[in-house]
Amino acid sequence: MITVALAKGGLLKESVARFAAAGLDFSAFLDPDNRQLMLPTPCGRARAMLVRNGDVPTYVSYGQAQLGVVGYDVLREHQLPVAQLVDLGFGGCRMSVAVKDSSGYCRAADLPPHCRVASKFTNCAREFFDALDLPVELVHLNGSVELGPITGMSEAIVDLVATGRTLRDNGLVAIEDLFHSTARLVGHPLSLRLDGGDLKAVVEAMRGTCATAGVSG
Repeated sequence: MITVALAKGGLLKESVARFAAAGLDFSAFLDPDNRQLMLPTPCGRARAMLVRNGDVPTYVSYGQAQLGVVGYDVLREHQLPVAQLVDLGFGGCRMSVAVKDSSGYCRAADLPPHCRVASKFTNCAREFFDALDLPVELVHLNGSVELGPITGMSEAIVDLVATGRTLRDNGLVAIEDLFHSTARLVGHPLSLRLDGGDLKAVVEAMRGTCATAGVSG
């Protein structure tokens, strides 16, 4: 039986819809009364586990799930050994450097050396600032990184930006993008190599859902 790791939150509804189009029904996870964390499909071909977005590549890399759907931002941050199979095209957002609107900074290179930058994505931030050859002090926060510049704890933040409303509402502005992130179908490399055809069929069906949705996967 194929096991799929699905992320809770904003990616779940579209993930379930894509798998449904590919022939696997995980819609029970959308029932607000459901409390189960692992459910089989009615057809019995597969089952899905419901996990945090950041845990999807962990379950896939350890082989507890053969497939998973996760944001590219998580893959870049954790860099675990999973195979990126299909860019599913939904859940689009940007990983961006943001500062106070009144700061006067126009790009990341304008930040002063050794300033503090707050982020949940410290590995992504470190890679970006190292490439700029700009030394900064990274401060890891697990939530509401916007408070870093507001309180004066940090000069800037690195965070995901979708509509930008949260930044605007808190007097912040994005000044530079690190990369664009969308949902990705990932797989366990060994399982894919040993696959008798079942995994390949699901992957190809998921690619087909991208074509139907007008996404180049």
